[in-house]
Amino acid sequence: MANANVSNVTIRPEEAAFFAGLARDWWNPTGKMASLHQVNPVRLAFIREALDAHLGSDPDDIRALTGHSALDIGCGAGLLCEPLARLGAQVTGVDAASDNIAAAAAHAEASGLDIRYMAGEVSGLDIGTFDLVTSLEVVEHVADKRAFLADCAARLAPGGLLVLSTPNRTPASKLLLVGAAEAVGYVPRGTHDWDMFVTPEELEAMLAELGLEITARRGIAWRPSRGLHLSDDETLNYILAARRIAA
Repeated sequence: MANANVSNVTIRPEEAAFFAGLARDWWNPTGKMASLHQVNPVRLAFIREALDAHLGSDPDDIRALTGHSALDIGCGAGLLCEPLARLGAQVTGVDAASDNIAAAAAHAEASGLDIRYMAGEVSGLDIGTFDLVTSLEVVEHVADKRAFLADCAARLAPGGLLVLSTPNRTPASKLLLVGAAEAVGYVPRGTHDWDMFVTPEELEAMLAELGLEITARRGIAWRPSRGLHLSDDETLNYILAARRIAA
């Protein structure tokens, strides 16, 4: 259960409704969610590297998460859940929009993957704790960021790893991620509210308050010659891994 000292209401109804409206197109790599299909391999590369460092696993082991559990909070239609399941993890995906959960479950079944999907607020679900907790491009959409991060931390099993990604709040992200990207249709119009973005320093401070320390942090940048890639440039997006500070 989430920390009783913070609100467990983090879902913004208008955000849940917005993304529910995209459920049917989520798995279309050239549709409205094309940007997520393009960034997913980059985020997966970071997660795999962070996990191998954390678990001491072999980078060449294609079933490195066998025997481990994983939770993806704000899972959408399962773009991250499915590759985690293929790595061997017992995966649970949670999303605020029941339409997304329905699309995720149908796609997993068609793909022959056993993934548990649940709709709702993660703090209100009796789902236990996990070796890996992920929440990608979600924290910028929630109503109470501290409460949401507390809910994420509460789902970490002892020795677990938390991975978060989110846009940075910079003038460049306002111009490119909100202005240009939505204007040209790279992301659906209305996806982002720049004022809800979180800087790396702000996110790290909130995680530290919860007793978590950063183990890895990278930017996600774009260049014409490379496309989206992990970088030291955090101007637009960043992704980080954190673990509980040892007593």
